[in-house]
Amino acid sequence: MLFPLLVDLMDGRGEWHVFLESAIFTILMGGLLSLSCANGVREGLSIRQTFLLTTTVWVALPLFGAIPLMLGATDLRFVDAFFEAMSGLTTTGSTVISGLDGLPRGLLLWRGILQWLGGIGIIVVAMVFLPELRVGGMQIFRSEAFDTMGKILPRAQAIAKQISLIYVSLTMACVLVYMVLGMSAFDALVHALTTMSTGGFSNYDASFGTFSGPAEYAASFFMIAAALPFVRYVQLINGHGQPLLRDSQIRVFMATIAILVVVTTGVLLTVFPHHPEQAFREALFNITSIISGTGYASVDYMQWGNFLIMVFFFIGLIGGCAGSTACSVKIFRYQLLFASIRAQIQRIRSPHGVFPTRYDGRVVDAEVLSSVISFFMFFVVTVGLVAWGLALTGLDFVTSVSGAATAVANIGPGLGDTIGPAGNFSTLNDPAKWLLIAAMLIGRLELMAVYAMLTVRFWRS
Repeated sequence: MLFPLLVDLMDGRGEWHVFLESAIFTILMGGLLSLSCANGVREGLSIRQTFLLTTTVWVALPLFGAIPLMLGATDLRFVDAFFEAMSGLTTTGSTVISGLDGLPRGLLLWRGILQWLGGIGIIVVAMVFLPELRVGGMQIFRSEAFDTMGKILPRAQAIAKQISLIYVSLTMACVLVYMVLGMSAFDALVHALTTMSTGGFSNYDASFGTFSGPAEYAASFFMIAAALPFVRYVQLINGHGQPLLRDSQIRVFMATIAILVVVTTGVLLTVFPHHPEQAFREALFNITSIISGTGYASVDYMQWGNFLIMVFFFIGLIGGCAGSTACSVKIFRYQLLFASIRAQIQRIRSPHGVFPTRYDGRVVDAEVLSSVISFFMFFVVTVGLVAWGLALTGLDFVTSVSGAATAVANIGPGLGDTIGPAGNFSTLNDPAKWLLIAAMLIGRLELMAVYAMLTVRFWRS
């Protein structure tokens, strides 16, 4: 909170006291909490405590992150401020704020910082906590993240340090590239924070449409970089570049983007009057933005016709790679699902044959497949229940379904005139906002990390 405080002091707008008051309150509460728990630090965490920690951190941080939004120029009500902070820290990118162009720069920077911290936070959670909790098939990466790197980085703490270094370095590189391409230093900083976190908050109501041109190519590159597994970057800087090139997850992700960009470009050239370069640039940027879960929009793609609207809806449910800042289902789960289906078909054709399910050349055990299939089931059911709940609040079908999908998948914009790329979530009623807040939290923590705490058995000693 001190960084936006300094920005507001430099601007002389008198908003700096908002962050001073928020910082003092946050330090006081955090200090008291730390003191109250100090005697338990050496005891370590049980599995149940790890589930609790993983979830409650993502509830507590938005509560304090919302304070400047309530006290500052936005003057948001608690539900709106909490929605904005939750959207930021889960890197969803949905917003309830209109008139971004005229906000104090401190608040704009604060929104970017929230997303940037959420991005690095979810990488560490995905690398350290989710594999140990065996959530959604993430245990398949447990040995890869630690055992194969044991000689180089024997501790999770060392891995987290190197990931943080890479994350900061990529963010700084993004800032410099944006500045070279014509952005002001402040716009470059904030948009770099929200690009590398695949968050999508912008300083302008027009989102990234304010910077159409070469900046879209740069943003596409860094969004893709942020959606790749950060463990591969760690291996790369430690002299092991082959895993980055051979990772099937990365190859499928890149191939998916390439196919979607070609199809979208073809449709734009065929159906709509577009210059070839413009069609390719807009297709590349917006496809990359949605599939990575960033949620930037350079144009209102709701005007591109029903076919492309449906394409954008479904690609948001794909997501990037595991161990990245990207959200949604993740590429590796689709790979495991299709591999399992292929193996099952082979067993039907040859009942006496042995056809193990393989991922990246390794045999996948039944526990991982069960976790992945359960994840898909819970993902579909969660989207359906949230959509049903939103419909009960009075929202129309398109807003309910796309709102549920964009919240659970942490994408950002939905579909339709209300929450589409040209709108925001400010006009939704309070029950709908609370439901979306819960959906963003559940989706960011891979569903099962939250659902496990809703069972009676979890709370039994």
